[in-house]
Amino acid sequence: MRTRIKICGITCLEDAQFAVHCGVDALGFMFFEESKRFIDVESARDICQAMPPCLTKVGVFVNASKEQVHHAQQTCGLDTLQFHGEEAPDWCRQFDAKTMKAFRVGDAETLESLDDYDVNAWLVDSYQPGERGGTGHSFQWDLLSAIRPYRKPLFLAGGLTPDNIQKAIREVQPFGVDVSSGVELAPGRKCPDKVASFVRKVQQA
Repeated sequence: MRTRIKICGITCLEDAQFAVHCGVDALGFMFFEESKRFIDVESARDICQAMPPCLTKVGVFVNASKEQVHHAQQTCGLDTLQFHGEEAPDWCRQFDAKTMKAFRVGDAETLESLDDYDVNAWLVDSYQPGERGGTGHSFQWDLLSAIRPYRKPLFLAGGLTPDNIQKAIREVQPFGVDVSSGVELAPGRKCPDKVASFVRKVQQA
């Protein structure tokens, strides 16, 4: 099965277009103002409108209001809503779009709540105090053996780079991978060489 690729933390059209050229499946837009990769709804809309129709456009939210999510979804034409905060299972089910719930994995107990969320996909990321993704740190991938076979499509995030992505795919066997800081020049700006290398190695794996 082909591993899907999501590049998160997109903040400019140039980076988005290059990622699409390399063959990614999805782009993520961070609508969390405290993030180093925050993008406002209007700027994200301009990028989304320039994307090809088959690309998945993912809005990333952290404890946002229902109104904020609806506004971004409708303005940008988002295909998928990713919730990266402490959103409750019922809250995540109220939207007319595909949904993904992120879990920051610090220990095995973190994974016990996955089945509470009836979403379209799970995303597992590393736990770093005070951080909401894009930390550059990985977690113990062997913790995921407790929930295999996965009952939902699983996206792996956290500390992924061109150097470790093939090892990650072999060990975790995720449906998709999600990278941000591992292919950056600086927070919010992607490195073309790293993006191209990351995509190539995923495809080879």
